[in-house]
Amino acid sequence: MWLSLGLEVLLALSLSPPASASPTGFQRSESASVPKHCSLPGKGESFQTASPAQVNLDPAAVNDAIAYATSHGRISVQIFRNNCKVGAGSFDDLTGTLPNNVFSVTKSVISMVAGVAYDRKLIALDDPIGKYLPDEPGWGDAAHRAIKIKDLLTEASGLDEAILAEGITVGTDASAPQGALAQPFNYPPGTKFEYSQRASDLMSFILEQAIGEDIQTFAQKNIFDPIGIPSDSYLWLRDRSGNTYGYAFLFIPPMHLAKLGLLMQNDGLWNDQRLMSSDWVSQVSRPSVTNPCYGYFFWTNKGKTCTGVNLPAAQTYDRQVIPSAPEDLFLMAGALQQNNFMIPSLGITVTWTGVFGDTEPNLAALLSAAPGADLYYNFFRILIRGVTDTQVPDPGPFQNDPFNLDINPLNYADPAVLLNDLFSSPQCNIIWCNNQIPIIGTLQNLQDLARLGIELLGDFLTGNSN
Repeated sequence: MWLSLGLEVLLALSLSPPASASPTGFQRSESASVPKHCSLPGKGESFQTASPAQVNLDPAAVNDAIAYATSHGRISVQIFRNNCKVGAGSFDDLTGTLPNNVFSVTKSVISMVAGVAYDRKLIALDDPIGKYLPDEPGWGDAAHRAIKIKDLLTEASGLDEAILAEGITVGTDASAPQGALAQPFNYPPGTKFEYSQRASDLMSFILEQAIGEDIQTFAQKNIFDPIGIPSDSYLWLRDRSGNTYGYAFLFIPPMHLAKLGLLMQNDGLWNDQRLMSSDWVSQVSRPSVTNPCYGYFFWTNKGKTCTGVNLPAAQTYDRQVIPSAPEDLFLMAGALQQNNFMIPSLGITVTWTGVFGDTEPNLAALLSAAPGADLYYNFFRILIRGVTDTQVPDPGPFQNDPFNLDINPLNYADPAVLLNDLFSSPQCNIIWCNNQIPIIGTLQNLQDLARLGIELLGDFLTGNSN
């Protein structure tokens, strides 16, 4: 399952910056032509295409933006306007159908599933999570069970976190949600943003309890299948008890990743079929109280300040996520820069995957852990200058963020967090959990991996790219 990530690294190494005020306002150009609009693809269909000029984009700017992204570690780049695919990277014919780990983009997918559940009144944002947890030992004390659903979605659970310590246990986690409930509180819930992996694992489990069926089955029926993502085209890992990971380990091809972004770009509509409410799409990109650049497992450009993840240390930046883009931009963001960017005001969606890409002399940026460093900024500065039907001010060259010298490993690799994950309670540890040795999730992962491998081999032999 690490094959695609290895391919990303090899391709990125064979690839190398132009480009802080923000364009918060812009004017429509009266001289622009009427742009082409495309329908979204049905099952088995490819994206409809247009030339950049047909959607009022300067072809040179589109080409320059793609060239910049490709030279900065992007092994797949797709640019859409008005649902038309107007540009792609030079490696996309090779990488577009290969599933790769989109890391924390998985959190945004969990948010999308939460939106469907919210619309059906299966969950409420102010519900305490204890409402959905088993009423059994090992499933949290009263304080943990009082955490609200919106605290999880906004990464304000208050639970102790260490981003790498939480992530290295994949394959050994007996029960990821119980690992979350074993973490002590650093802060009262709802009072401080701290980017946790286990919060989204816990949210995944809660959704499964609320909807009454396997979350992957629910997502397939209600989101993936309607937008043309076949169940045999991706892999979504589980812990050993069979709980679906919420923080990472969704392996999905870029061509299908783009569909998730286009669904959000289109306000929850796929052509004429509404899959989630406009209200939910609006809420995910609304600044949260504890971090103005973060909504419900989505990052948002609406906030004027932005706090990043604790790698190597959390920094608060006195800027938007992407000051070179309109403030209605919101995005799905995964480690090593796996992204969907949506700009509703311009009808622009960008999907890319790859490894690293930032060159700013700041360790958080070089680790792809600083929200909106030079990679995002320069790319959108180049692309948006090519919009010919809207006058967007040029924000000027990128300005480096303040350098952070805090590299304390306890920020991101705290052994206490690791031990709480592995030995969460007397009822659950790395070997024994909930009166059994958990293996069902491991077996399911192996089965799904074999199925995906067979599907990829079949596509290769038949030349199928859909």
